[in-house]
Amino acid sequence: MSALAQAGGRRRGKSKAGWNLLGLLVFVTAGFPVYWMLNTAFKPAKDAIDPDPSLLPTGITFSNFSRALDIADFWGPVGRSLIVSLAVVAIGIVVGTLGALAISRFSFRGRKIVIVGILAVQMIPLVAMIIPVFLLLNDLDQYDKLSGLIITYLTFILPFTVWTLRGFIVNIPKELEEAAMVDGCSPTGAFLRVVFPLLAPGMVATSVYGFIQAWNEYLYALMLLSQKNQTATVWLGNFTTKHGTEYAPMMAGSTMMAVPIVVLFLLVQRKMAAGLTAGAVKG
Repeated sequence: MSALAQAGGRRRGKSKAGWNLLGLLVFVTAGFPVYWMLNTAFKPAKDAIDPDPSLLPTGITFSNFSRALDIADFWGPVGRSLIVSLAVVAIGIVVGTLGALAISRFSFRGRKIVIVGILAVQMIPLVAMIIPVFLLLNDLDQYDKLSGLIITYLTFILPFTVWTLRGFIVNIPKELEEAAMVDGCSPTGAFLRVVFPLLAPGMVATSVYGFIQAWNEYLYALMLLSQKNQTATVWLGNFTTKHGTEYAPMMAGSTMMAVPIVVLFLLVQRKMAAGLTAGAVKG
């Protein structure tokens, strides 16, 4: 028995080491582009275009960040990106929560069709909708306006928000709301006092997803906004001119753009992890 136990322990140890090695490989693969961005952002500009680049830093300079701020207006695009992203998150959470509540708690004709439609919308490639979206916004006088871009992003983010929050709501026992109403709460009061606090992890997870999607989106921001109203992702295109691409300042600009996402994730990482795992429960 002792020999069998030792053999079993060795097998488990080898299996654990294999999974750890796989996890390390995934981490290196996913983290290398971030490392290369930071490495290029802080290295001298001449080293960024070296045909034989070094994996290790060859020198540290902050001139790339100064160049990134001087090459074009930086705070204007960043401010517009923040406005769009925060508006998408705020509106998406409110509308998404109400939509998830409707398809989770109420029975109405066509409910299953709505659920299937939410899934089907997420399968449509975003590139395929550029021309219809452009024509629609142009007819609504929303072309080259931040409000038009916000409406466009909401059509992409709302299906995910509704579907994710639905997974939370269906796993909250309806008896909790009924007990609150027995104690004197109205249906709205029962939702706000009982269901809403339990939705916090899911709302944080979907908010972070919506913020990242709106912050990083490039194609629609390029097509629907002029240069004077460009967002931060389109602003990065200023580093590519007919004379070539300034890679080091571009990576410095990308690093500055990544700061809000990193800060947001560090602030809500615990809630986000709880939201993603809880939302995976079958409903």
